Amino acid sequence: MNPPQKTGYREIAAAIRKEILAGIYPPASLLPSESELARRYGASRSLANRALGLLAAEGLVHPQQGRGTVVTWLPPMVHSATRYSQTTREKDGARGAFDSEVKAIGLVPKHEITVEHVEPPVEIAEALGMEAGELCLVRRRRLLASGIPVRLNASWFPLSIAENTVLEEPAPVITGGVKSALAELGYPQIAARERIVPSRLPTDAEASLLEISPERSVTDIVHFGQTADGRVVEVTTTLTPAHYLIIEHEFPLI
Repeated sequence: MNPPQKTGYREIAAAIRKEILAGIYPPASLLPSESELARRYGASRSLANRALGLLAAEGLVHPQQGRGTVVTWLPPMVHSATRYSQTTREKDGARGAFDSEVKAIGLVPKHEITVEHVEPPVEIAEALGMEAGELCLVRRRRLLASGIPVRLNASWFPLSIAENTVLEEPAPVITGGVKSALAELGYPQIAARERIVPSRLPTDAEASLLEISPERSVTDIVHFGQTADGRVVEVTTTLTPAHYLIIEHEFPLI
């Protein structure tokens, strides 16, 4: 007769993972406590803790002091040219593409915004056609889905365009996001290009803001928006945990 099989932390993690992906524990919900999980699986609390640690390393959960273990799994969002269309950005009064994407999966978008006048990095200054030492407006955003940090964005604009405009408002007041605001100011964009680094490790500061393990890969996107005369009027950087994103591009072959 074979001895009864012991439940290890990997088996506990697999069972919880299955329940998360099945929606039993939806995004932003709390998992049972370690004590409850230990009772449920007939294991020690230390094994339950190791199971949660494994799920945290995968980006499925995140421990929050004073609250417990929060489910941070989200269905990946598709990053494609479609997200930049006016229809997508302004759907149902959305404050840009991120708002629209988050609402589409049944979660609540939140923007934490700061604005300041700063000297941009050299690459951004050159793209915007700015002189060395010239200041621009940067609009930084930490974007959350039902309390889950999803993206770190920073949009850079020449002060000649953005100073004393709605772009300086430190709040999500722009229907359609910054592209709609620029169009209203007389700078509609007709083309864009992007540089995407699909996988790198975050800095400690980035990992802290995104509430992820420093070992989790992030995707780094630099977006350049151009007007009809070829002028770049917006440079936006985006940083997101890689497991939250699917990159999809369509392009001609002739």
